[in-house]
Amino acid sequence: MEPGYIALYHSGELERRAQALESRLASCDICPRQCRVNRLQSETGYCHSGRLPIVSAVCAHHGEEPPISGTRGSGTIFLGNCNMRCVYCQNYQISQNWEKQKSREVDCRTLAERMLYLQDELGCHNINFVSPSHFVPQLLRAVVEAVPMGLRLPLIYNTNGYDSITSLKELEGVISIYLPDLRYASDRWAKKFSHVPDYVTRVRQAIKEMYRQVGDLVIDESGLAQKGLIVRHLILPNGLAGSEESLTWLVRELSPTVTVSIMSQYMPLHRASRIPLLSRRISVDEYETVVRLLTELGIENGWVQEIGAAEEYLPDFEREGHPFSPPTNSSTTASGRPATN
Repeated sequence: MEPGYIALYHSGELERRAQALESRLASCDICPRQCRVNRLQSETGYCHSGRLPIVSAVCAHHGEEPPISGTRGSGTIFLGNCNMRCVYCQNYQISQNWEKQKSREVDCRTLAERMLYLQDELGCHNINFVSPSHFVPQLLRAVVEAVPMGLRLPLIYNTNGYDSITSLKELEGVISIYLPDLRYASDRWAKKFSHVPDYVTRVRQAIKEMYRQVGDLVIDESGLAQKGLIVRHLILPNGLAGSEESLTWLVRELSPTVTVSIMSQYMPLHRASRIPLLSRRISVDEYETVVRLLTELGIENGWVQEIGAAEEYLPDFEREGHPFSPPTNSSTTASGRPATN
């Protein structure tokens, strides 16, 4: 299955979309924050990101869902900064350390070269953009650069879900696999713990748009994902994720056939250890309650992460030699297991 972005490139449509997105950086409305700063002049808004993409780590990644990682790994590109402020973020070293991330800016040609490195030298099954919501124009420009260099892998949009519908529509036919989080069912908790006042409406609109574009997950004869939607849901302590409401919404508004990845890897990292409602891991009862929901709602497609495996998924972007150490040139790589957005 040839990725759709190749035909879009040859028709000139990919270049048109890249230009349209880049023009929006002059008064940035790329994500729902709509800060209206001029990122073309390196002004920064909520995401602390200017004109150039920030690449915090590049890795052949073996810890994603089975049809994403396959046998050779998912070609994962961790993008720096974020348009959310989750107090328990497992990637806080790169998502909320803006001064340090500034030094990891690269031009779009270099980003394209790293995509080709993951494809040609590491043999990864796909290119997996983590935290892409604030860098959509730069990613499309990098794909325009990469196609004549030989890029041919499916692209994955691995997001916290706080995405602009207008930006997502420019990705139709470009992204093969959408991998959004469905983090909350309550704007109260989204605002308190992730500094997002309108998360529930935004994420549900975004997931509907993603599903419209790619539909249910399609897996080839080798067991690899080629196209479709996978919704990740991280179980939080004290029912803060609103699991029943969120999973019920998925079944009613999308389909019982939607693919869901239930994640039990929550740990009280970053600032969470100082917040009573978030200061512990999930309990066995909380975990089993969500697992039972899958049966009750008739959700059959997807995966459930084993409880107690949280340490296996914890990244360390600062420790030298760690799989998620930042790249220093186009041949830098790593392998390992990442955290959620």
